[in-house]
Amino acid sequence: MLNQLQPRFSALPMTSLEDLFCYVDDFCESFEVEWQTQQLLTKPGARRRQRVLSLSEIMTIVVAYHQSNYRTFKHYYLKHVCCYWCSEFPALPSYQRFVEWMPSTLIPLSVYLKNCMGRCTGISFIDATSLKVCHNRRIAQHRVFKGWAARGKTSVDWFYGFKLHLVVNDKGELLNVRLTPGNVDDRRPVPQLLAGLFGNVYGDKGYVSLTLTETLMKTVRCSSANSYQAADEESADGDERQTAITQARHHRVR
Repeated sequence: MLNQLQPRFSALPMTSLEDLFCYVDDFCESFEVEWQTQQLLTKPGARRRQRVLSLSEIMTIVVAYHQSNYRTFKHYYLKHVCCYWCSEFPALPSYQRFVEWMPSTLIPLSVYLKNCMGRCTGISFIDATSLKVCHNRRIAQHRVFKGWAARGKTSVDWFYGFKLHLVVNDKGELLNVRLTPGNVDDRRPVPQLLAGLFGNVYGDKGYVSLTLTETLMKTVRCSSANSYQAADEESADGDERQTAITQARHHRVR
């Protein structure tokens, strides 16, 4: 499904709510058709209540939250959306109902993120950051991400949660992202993160490894060989087109 959706959505930040909604709605218009064809069939007679908000409206509110300065979604929804965007979304549900709908947007938001990623320019930067799910004193009491989160260590301190691995280009556009438990080495997901990229990649000393270097060199050689082959084929096609144009011009002169 990811391959069928063309990455025609740019990675530029939205400057207004209307621009963001149009941007998300265009994505949902092409995504929902493919998504519904791959979903499992429901039982005959199963009841599916129609929501007062469409998928694009829910995604717009969620994405706008991450572009805002609010620290919690509850304050954002009650103090901003319900107060200032009630005319844009006249059928806003309660906060509890909206929170119940949010998990259903996980797959659309993941595909939306993939379509918003930029293009490799030959200069990339890789790094990882910690995502703490609770304070270290509450690790034994934590249940939400039990079995998923893990203890990890950064250059600053220990934490309990996940690691977010990112690759961006020299324009600041996101190229790839991966989420791992906190105890995973920063170097382990690098081959998957750099798959399909070319050029130079810059990282800190945490990525220094002879084994990783050899693995990446083999990958780069294969990618370079494919790139050179594609470039040669494109150059040959260009020469053929140029020859055809030249012959046509000589024919017109005659």
